Amino acid sequence: MAQTTQKADHVWLVMIKAMRALTRYGEAAIEDTGLGESDFRVLEVLLHKGPLPVNTIGPIVGLTPGSISVAVDRLVEKSLVSRVESDEDRRVRIVALTARGRNLIVPAFRRHSEQMRRVFSDLSPQELCDLETTLKKIGKRAAALLDQS
Repeated sequence: MAQTTQKADHVWLVMIKAMRALTRYGEAAIEDTGLGESDFRVLEVLLHKGPLPVNTIGPIVGLTPGSISVAVDRLVEKSLVSRVESDEDRRVRIVALTARGRNLIVPAFRRHSEQMRRVFSDLSPQELCDLETTLKKIGKRAAALLDQS
C-alpha cells in the first residue's frame, strides 16, 4: 500500500510539472494575440460551437458566473464578440463572435493547435488516445471523491 501511495504521489507531481510546462508553452503564443488565457478559451469555444448563452459558456471554459460575465464584457468592449437578448427568453444573453473576433481567433487557434501537435508529437496515436482516456478517468475519480467529501 505504501508503495502505491508513493507512486501515486510521484505521478501527481509529474502531472503538475508537465501541466505547468505545457501551460507556459501554450500561454506564450496566446499572449502574442493580446488576449488573456480565459478570453482565448471563450473565443475558441464560440469558434467551434457557434453562438451560445453566456451561462453555457462559463462551465465549458471553467469560469464562474461572475468571471464569465466579466470576460464577456471585456470581449464586447474589444468588439470581439456580440451579446444580444435571446428571442425566446429575454433573461438569456447570446454571445457570438464578431468578424473582428473571428479574424483574431482563427489564426490564433491555428497556431495554438500546431503548438499542441508539436508538444504531443512524441506520442503515437494510440498513446495519445490512452493518455486522454487515463486523464479523463483520473479527473472523473477526483471529481467523484470531491463530491463525497
